[in-house]
Amino acid sequence: MYTIGQVAKITNLPISTLRYYDNAGLLPELKRQNGIRSFSDHDLDTLNMIDCLKKSGLEIKDIKYYMELCKEGPATFGQRKEIFENQKELVLAEMNNLKRVLAMLNFKCWYYDQAIKMGTSDPLDHLDPDELPEPIKNDYLLSHSAIKHEKAG
Repeated sequence: MYTIGQVAKITNLPISTLRYYDNAGLLPELKRQNGIRSFSDHDLDTLNMIDCLKKSGLEIKDIKYYMELCKEGPATFGQRKEIFENQKELVLAEMNNLKRVLAMLNFKCWYYDQAIKMGTSDPLDHLDPDELPEPIKNDYLLSHSAIKHEKAG
C-alpha cells in the first residue's frame, strides 16, 4: 500500500490531482484507513489507465463514465472497447498531423541550412520538389500534403 505522497512521486501527479480523481469517483476501489487514502498496486494501474485516456483526449466526465462501466462488469466489455477504439482513432489522426508537422520542421531546417551556406534563399524558393534531396523531398511532400488535399477538396 502507498501513501498519497508516494503515489504523487511514482506517478508525477500533484497530490491535488490525486485527490481530485478520488473525489470525482475515478478511483472507486481506493481504501481509506482513519480517513487517510491508501493506494494499492491496482489503484496505480487505474491511474496509469486514467493518464492514458486523458492523454488520448478523453475528458474527465467520460473517464468517469468508463469507470462506471467497469463497475457493471463483463456486460459492458463492448462499450468499454468502443471507448478505446474511438480514442485510438483520435490518437492515430493526431500522430499523422504530428508527422506532417515534423516533416515541415525537417524541411525548413534543411532550407535554412542551405540558405545560410549560400547567403540567400533565392535559388531555394524556385526549386521544384523533384530537385530536392530524397529525404528532404519526402519531408516537403508530406508537409505540404494537407495543403494540396485542402486545395483539391
